[in-house]
Amino acid sequence: MQLQIVDFIEIRLEITQFEFTNEDLLLIHNLDDTYQIKDVTVNKKDGIIVNAQEDNDIANELAELEGEDMTDLAEQTIYTFVPSYNFPNQKDLIVSFTAYSNTNSKELTSTITVNKVPVQIIREEKFDEIPQWFINQIPLTMIETKSEIVKWKTQAIIYVSANAGDAYAKLYNQAKGAISYAVISFIIALIIMIIFLQFVLKPLTRIEKLAKNISIGNFTTIKTLPWTTELKNVSMAMNDMSNTIKNMISKLDNNLEKMTEQLLKDDLTGLQLEQTFQTDMKQMFIKKIDGYVMSIKLNDFGHFAKNNPHKKVDQFLKDFAKTLSDCEDSEAYRFFGSTFAMISRKKEHKDIEQLISKLKTSLEKLATQYKLQCIAHVGVTPFNPISTTDAILAQANEAYEMAKQVGKNEAFIRDKDDLARDMLEWKELITDIVYNNKFTVGYINQSVQMDNPSILLLEEAFTSAKDKNGEKIAIGTFISIAEKYDMVIDFDKAVISEVINNIKRNNITHEILINLAFDSLINGDFKNWIKDTLIENSQIASQLVFSVTAYGCVRDTESFKNFTDLVHTYNGKIIVKRFETKFIPLDTLKDFNLDYIRLARDYTSGITNDYTKQSFVESICEGSKLFNIKVFAENVDDAECFITLRELGLHSSILANKKDTQC
Repeated sequence: MQLQIVDFIEIRLEITQFEFTNEDLLLIHNLDDTYQIKDVTVNKKDGIIVNAQEDNDIANELAELEGEDMTDLAEQTIYTFVPSYNFPNQKDLIVSFTAYSNTNSKELTSTITVNKVPVQIIREEKFDEIPQWFINQIPLTMIETKSEIVKWKTQAIIYVSANAGDAYAKLYNQAKGAISYAVISFIIALIIMIIFLQFVLKPLTRIEKLAKNISIGNFTTIKTLPWTTELKNVSMAMNDMSNTIKNMISKLDNNLEKMTEQLLKDDLTGLQLEQTFQTDMKQMFIKKIDGYVMSIKLNDFGHFAKNNPHKKVDQFLKDFAKTLSDCEDSEAYRFFGSTFAMISRKKEHKDIEQLISKLKTSLEKLATQYKLQCIAHVGVTPFNPISTTDAILAQANEAYEMAKQVGKNEAFIRDKDDLARDMLEWKELITDIVYNNKFTVGYINQSVQMDNPSILLLEEAFTSAKDKNGEKIAIGTFISIAEKYDMVIDFDKAVISEVINNIKRNNITHEILINLAFDSLINGDFKNWIKDTLIENSQIASQLVFSVTAYGCVRDTESFKNFTDLVHTYNGKIIVKRFETKFIPLDTLKDFNLDYIRLARDYTSGITNDYTKQSFVESICEGSKLFNIKVFAENVDDAECFITLRELGLHSSILANKKDTQC
């Protein structure tokens, strides 16, 4: 067997048997060669003596085969000592024997020094570059190898113990190489996988973007379809869904437009109804538009209708309505029966005089056509931006009464300077009220849950103030003057602060609606103040619902959107009051990011028996649900109407019989 020597920690040579001759034993006792030896023994614990005669015979045979001289070998007797397993590496071996001659016999012992391991080399096992954790994780047990030195029988064994340090070093280097290769391979594979996934899953980004667009009401489609079958099918399904919702909203919007026209126009004459007049007047207040308001009433229409066929009466009303509609820069309205109104955008007194002159001529022609002496009388009053719609109408009616006194088919124009109060007095009064907090905040228009009317969801903050005589000031007049003299922003701040104090003081848990002037929500200083106020009162911010009318929010769409985004950032809410599709079409409702809308009361009044109103409100509710907007109704005073609105899907309604509260 060949022994391949590698890096080692120990090499040793162990002698497995020791030979000595009879001469070695006799020499120690100075006995001559006349003596012979027999009964050679050792302590059994030390080992055994192999049969000397057998060894001699074998040795002689080997010597004869090799052609050696056997004379000396024949004269000597060779003894072989085989140490026991526990025999130490070095020890003096005591050999007992009997020496005898022809005349004498002696029992003797001889001491022979036995060195079982004559050669031993030991090296230190080193782990210089191998971390201890690696050694602890991978314990190695090195097997000791051996090689026998044999002549005709085993005489010695060489033992070699391999160096584990070298094995650890090679294993550690191989492990580092394998790990490095694995890491590099993993990184390369990961990069390839990421690139592949980006390529394969890139359409998911477009699908996600489309889903987000749909959720906010932007019904776009995916133009470039993915090449994988599954993602292509998903993309096509998303496109179909987007188009379906878009078409549905477009259809709803078209239906609403038609129904709005039916609801807001007189079926017979085609003129706008009183509701539209009220809305247009509010726009004039907001936009500070100059003009004139006219109250027009047919003269003795009941007598004419009674004495003429129904068809002729209808044609008469149509002709009269056309006469009013033909007036330039003006809009005509039919309130009811024989009562009409007009709003003229004419700013100068001479211009309105010319318009009235032409109108009187047309009325006289119409009177001749129908053989009537008097068709109607017209009362004209200038638009007063610090007044109210009801007050202006009252002034127009007073002018109408004056026109009746003037003569047939006559008109009376009030003086433009005929104001109820001197503007300087108004300014002083409003300044005192705003900056000395001489106003009170009460709560009106309690909105309840449709499924459970006992649950109050929302109240509207309502401010009231009195003049020096203790009479209440119309809130419309108050706001108009405050806007005119740049005090409305400070007033809105004061009202909001008072509402917040009321919520905290009275532990109010429902939401509070706060009306804002449009000048406030477009003002940078006011928006900064709102931000700080909402942050400071973050625990109740979600209870504050800021209100703007529908015709107000479209006055400056971008500014209104910026304000709604600001309020929502700090957990406030937005409601649009007196919602009308003529200002905000359903397909653009998504752009305003609203929480609630409150329908104008004319849309819900008497809805139980009006299918057109039912269809209108139902369409509004369906469209609003798509944009997560809740719909409110105003002043429902009929139980049947309340039930109808609940069935149509409204979120909340103001009950007319709910009592207002004062704080």
